[in-house]
Amino acid sequence: MFPWNPDNGDGTFSNPIIHADYSDPDVIRHGDDFWMVASSFNCAPGLPILHSKDMVNWQIVNHAIRSVPHPRYDEVQAGCGVWAPAIRYHDGKFWIFFPMPDEGVFVTCASDPRGEWEEPWCLQEAKGWIDPCPFWDDDGQAYLAHAYANSRAGKKERIHLRPMSPDCRTLLGEGQELFHTPHHLYLEGPKVHKIDGFYYIMAPGGGVQTGWQVAFRSKNIWGPYEEKIVLETGSTAINGPHQGALVDLADGSWWFYHFQDCGPFGRIVHLQPVQWQAGWPMIGEDYDGNGVGEPVARWKMPITGFAKAVPATSDDFQSGSLGLQWQWHANPHPSWYSFTERPGALRLFAGHVNSTDLSIYPRFLGQKFPARQFRVSVDLDSAGLDPGGIAGLGVTSGNGSHFLGVRRKPDGREIVLRKPDGLETVMSTESPQLMVSVQVDDDGSFQFSYQSPGGELIAIPETFVAKEGGWIGAKVGLFHLCESKPYGYADFSRFEFSEPATQRD
Repeated sequence: MFPWNPDNGDGTFSNPIIHADYSDPDVIRHGDDFWMVASSFNCAPGLPILHSKDMVNWQIVNHAIRSVPHPRYDEVQAGCGVWAPAIRYHDGKFWIFFPMPDEGVFVTCASDPRGEWEEPWCLQEAKGWIDPCPFWDDDGQAYLAHAYANSRAGKKERIHLRPMSPDCRTLLGEGQELFHTPHHLYLEGPKVHKIDGFYYIMAPGGGVQTGWQVAFRSKNIWGPYEEKIVLETGSTAINGPHQGALVDLADGSWWFYHFQDCGPFGRIVHLQPVQWQAGWPMIGEDYDGNGVGEPVARWKMPITGFAKAVPATSDDFQSGSLGLQWQWHANPHPSWYSFTERPGALRLFAGHVNSTDLSIYPRFLGQKFPARQFRVSVDLDSAGLDPGGIAGLGVTSGNGSHFLGVRRKPDGREIVLRKPDGLETVMSTESPQLMVSVQVDDDGSFQFSYQSPGGELIAIPETFVAKEGGWIGAKVGLFHLCESKPYGYADFSRFEFSEPATQRD
């Protein structure tokens, strides 16, 4: 089941091309393959790598980092960690530069994006350097462009360029600030290109929810630069269309990826056609004739002839390893889970907690919301719970966490519902087996249901609304925690996304 499919099957696609929180996407073409990387913040594994043959149908194929490279991320650090990355190909290797705004600028590389990436190294310890992008010029000189996070650096709307060793191990000087643009609020995310003798720096301005895309150009990498807004919301409903990637095809056409902030659904990915006019990229369609592009909702496919594909969602846990769509809320440890103790199921071991808030629980195993509407269900076997253990299906978002699950008591089991204000008992249950589900609707509201073996599906009457928060969209996933010791275990099988019910149960 494809929760969201952008390929219309008639030679056209519809935006968004990925209706999931692959925030701050950067994309490159290498030969006939396209590679995407996205920010991952505090979640691990991080820096998801996606692949496509036609720019529209994408699959997740790897992660560039197994854990966030700092010990503080053994605990949940919401909104911190891996911010907007850049991916490039140079000298026989793929390179990813990524910022950690509290720690510095980091680099990793690989000869094959599907293979092992080098352990990331810190190019520069720094507070508030964000959105780094490398650039290797025709003469062999290398540079690093970056922006600043006002929350850490105390300045914003500035793009800085620094000389760098070609092997990306050392910065070679302070460089200089290329521009300061208070008229483009929150300017960030620079991506450097050299096209037809011009240096272009593509950068988003105006903020995540209300911004636009700016192009800067100069005949000299150090400037001075001209500037032009090349993409804006205009008459469309696509807010903040910016922060992405300019990509050329072998046939001479150009395209641009960007995200749209959709609150609890995260920063979803769009693809726009590009036309060059008087040396400037015009992104999307100039609907009102002012020379500035606006996002298109539907367009012809850049490349045809390939099968439909979307990033993975459902998981039957038969492979013996976690699917690439799963992420923990913090750096994971192998002792947290097992596929060998009960083949065909995911066994989660609990950690002791003082709070049942999943948004601060490192062992929450979540996935991105993959569409505007969907239902997800999972089979839970709670036979291995120790007293005080709770396991089930949860939703985390900017307004805390909600879950429906089973709690083991000294004298039995009960089905419990958690809201941000605490736990609530739904009913007692004798069976350790339970199917738990949640339906999400296009306004971000969601409703839990449960079903005992042989019983009817029972919906929790109350609905809730997910909120954006911490730069990350809402997530749905699995958990097992314990309010006392020892910890026990919980087994999950058949985690499945499906079409939503036409009406609430």
